[in-house]
Amino acid sequence: MATQTPDKPTPDKPKAPTPPQQQAAPEPAPSAHVQARILAEALPHMLRYDEQTVVVKFGGHAMGDEALATAFAQDIVYLKQSGVNPIVVHGGGPQIANMLRKLEIKSDFVHGLRVTDKPTVEVVEMVLSGLINKDIVAQINRQGGKAVGISGKDANLMIAKKITEMPDPQSNLMQAVDIGYVGDPIEVNPHIVDVIAKSDLIPVIAPVAFSRYGETLNVNADTFASALAARMKAKRLLLLTDVEGVLDRDKKLIEELSIEEARALIRDGTISGGMIPKIEGCIEVVEAGVEAVVIINGRVMHSVLLELLTDHGVGTLVGRRKTKTKR
Repeated sequence: MATQTPDKPTPDKPKAPTPPQQQAAPEPAPSAHVQARILAEALPHMLRYDEQTVVVKFGGHAMGDEALATAFAQDIVYLKQSGVNPIVVHGGGPQIANMLRKLEIKSDFVHGLRVTDKPTVEVVEMVLSGLINKDIVAQINRQGGKAVGISGKDANLMIAKKITEMPDPQSNLMQAVDIGYVGDPIEVNPHIVDVIAKSDLIPVIAPVAFSRYGETLNVNADTFASALAARMKAKRLLLLTDVEGVLDRDKKLIEELSIEEARALIRDGTISGGMIPKIEGCIEVVEAGVEAVVIINGRVMHSVLLELLTDHGVGTLVGRRKTKTKR
């Protein structure tokens, strides 16, 4: 009986060498003259903000973009090293929505605010004070800073009350609402932030507060940052958003507005929609003693440094009156 000889395995053909990937050429280092010009432009701004408090609301697209988030962390560290006292308040709407979906908890909105029942507010606090807050702290620390994460609950930093009425978008008349555990600030006790900011530490704050009855309340991050900046008489409040700023009727950026001009643009309809409450909030903060509020395009790399330490700016500045010099 003949035995079958197994077929010999065909040797694999040698693979063609993978062509080396082309790497982008490194950017040439700026010349000494360019470096000197950059320093000459930045130094007056650094002196202007030396030992001054700047509240920065971090939110929008920048929070979900690794490169933008890293650039933001670098900016905050550079400010601290330059003698500025940065205070970071962060949002987290998209992350909260993702977690609620994972947990199969339904979430509705009324006039732009999330309806927050007891199970939802527990998720909100978990995401804001735990996940997001500690991630921002870690990012700042990786860039050489010393960040400390807290919330509005710590040392009774922020006391809020439940929102029970809101203006109707059509009539602008106040109407009763029940949106659960969502609050507006009624008292700010910034001692803990003062202690942290006046050391070599950087406070990073989640917008969660207590009510006078010990309830946990979710506070809109813009509202939280505005109340804190007003109470601390901050030099600047920066609101990082996903828009360029205020646009005129030709869709061109308005770089600076006085309070009177801002109100006039609301009246004539140039400022409309969701920008109205944001600008009205800016006006309230300026009238409370903050020098200026800037709505910043957070999608621009290093937008915080560009706004504070250059003549150019990257958004719309709202102040008591227009300045005669570059910002």
